[in-house]
Amino acid sequence: MPSRGTQGNSAFVRALVSGYAGPMSTHFDIIIVGAGIAGVGLAAALPRGPAVAILEQEPRAAYHSTGRSAAIFIRNYGNAVIRALNAASAPLFERGDPTLFEHPLLTPRGVLNIADEHGMVQHAALIAGSEGLVELTPAEALALVPALRIERIAAAAYERDAQDIDVAALHEGWLRKARSNGAVIRVETPLLSAWRENDLWSVETSAGRLTAPILVNAAGAWADAVATASGVNRLGLVPMRRSMAVLPAPDGYDIRNWPLVADTAEGWYAKPDAGKLYVSPAEEIPVEPHDAFVDDMILAEGLDRFEQAFTFPVTRVERSWAGLRTFAPDRTPVAGFDVGAEGFFWLAGQGGYGIQTSPAMSALAAARITGAPPPHGLEGVVDALSPARFAR
Repeated sequence: MPSRGTQGNSAFVRALVSGYAGPMSTHFDIIIVGAGIAGVGLAAALPRGPAVAILEQEPRAAYHSTGRSAAIFIRNYGNAVIRALNAASAPLFERGDPTLFEHPLLTPRGVLNIADEHGMVQHAALIAGSEGLVELTPAEALALVPALRIERIAAAAYERDAQDIDVAALHEGWLRKARSNGAVIRVETPLLSAWRENDLWSVETSAGRLTAPILVNAAGAWADAVATASGVNRLGLVPMRRSMAVLPAPDGYDIRNWPLVADTAEGWYAKPDAGKLYVSPAEEIPVEPHDAFVDDMILAEGLDRFEQAFTFPVTRVERSWAGLRTFAPDRTPVAGFDVGAEGFFWLAGQGGYGIQTSPAMSALAAARITGAPPPHGLEGVVDALSPARFAR
């Protein structure tokens, strides 16, 4: 079983003297569990030098939440901490390293929030906590999306600066950078158990045992399960299922320049993509971590709510899928060393904000692990992201 100790960066300092671990090595300086946007983003943000291994339980990286994201950057999304991470991520998205990203990571989209008479409380809260959100009349909302039922619009607001994210390009670019820094990616290699002794984490996997002074838990929906397998207290992270349906473009409408349209009360949202309309019931159903699948009844209910807001019927669903969005109890991500297990670093609980906050979260996590100062603009969120808040 792991020995208990105080959290801190001393493990990283010791790691720097251990040397480079090649592809066949079993000893590393940092082991990252999870090859989604969190784990790969961190590996790319770490400096060249320490030997890094990324363990992924699936046959390929980005199999779960990263590969099933709605892929949009909404600045007015989430609580105050999330919005600080959004603001810090924006310039990193907008000025992406051209050696990693051949094309811009962001393209214009916009978000139109609409509310019926039952969603006015949520709409007022959205307006009160936002920046750059422009209130529109129902007629102005209809000009943006002509297929809306104007009689169902009690209030509307538009965020012009919302942009689509090329998630695949972001993940692939960071994966290339991580590999160029010497990181080893091991797919189909789940963590089975882990324990700490002699200042090292021993990690038992399906492919054998690895060791490292620092173990990073970036396992998404499985983050609490990884903690349990490592003898570390769980944080109460809860995976929530969310579904998506792909509909054909409605007859008579050019949807290419439509914004994402969202019910402010979060009963549904719809986003144009590649000539199709992606519609989600926007549900949050607590589930155990698993390869998520659609609940047909939940999807049908969400599509019915969507249909009530538009003038065209849902004639068929071309395909559908579900993903897991994992939240901490306070709906704020976790990034920091565990207070009771030395060298155990949490990078989890990103909820529905993981892609759009990933540049800032990756940079901040790398700074916390190496002992560097927090990135500019993020000094005030370090304590809010720390797992120590749950110990208190």
